[in-house]
Amino acid sequence: MTKQPSTEEKVVSIARDEIIKEAKRIEENSLYTAKGHFVAAHFWDNFHLWIGIPTVILAAVAGTAAFAKVDQNNIFAGVLSIVVVVLTAVATFLNPKERAHSHLTSGNNYDSLLTRARIFWTIECRRDNSEDTLSAKLNTLSEERDRLNRESPQVPKWAFRKARKGIEDGEASYKVDEKVE
Repeated sequence: MTKQPSTEEKVVSIARDEIIKEAKRIEENSLYTAKGHFVAAHFWDNFHLWIGIPTVILAAVAGTAAFAKVDQNNIFAGVLSIVVVVLTAVATFLNPKERAHSHLTSGNNYDSLLTRARIFWTIECRRDNSEDTLSAKLNTLSEERDRLNRESPQVPKWAFRKARKGIEDGEASYKVDEKVE
């Protein structure tokens, strides 16, 4: 005759299953948030180049034209100087390099969290740890996610959508996780 699990054993099993589910939620949330930050960082890094390179080139052309003797070149130099001032003001106001750095740092922090959450539910939850120990570790992961949510810049909606599409297209998949049939 097989021994029926006691009520206490069933509760423990349910608790462990719920701990694993919540860790998976943290992992999934961290994946989408990390990818969104990486997309935003890439945009701002490119924006820095898109606005910075033309500004430098136009400033050089304006400077060269300013030293020409023809009056039309002075007008041309003046217009270019105004364009350079506007581009420089936009770059200063938007601070794309700092935004790129902030999103990249946040993306790396979320990526680290998702790795720890995955290791937690795939390995630590399968060991002989008590539910209290696992619950405490889960709380630590959850608190870190909450802290990152508070301290990180918001992922723009367009970046989140692009990240989601990339994830759905397999950009975040590992070959080892593919099912072999």
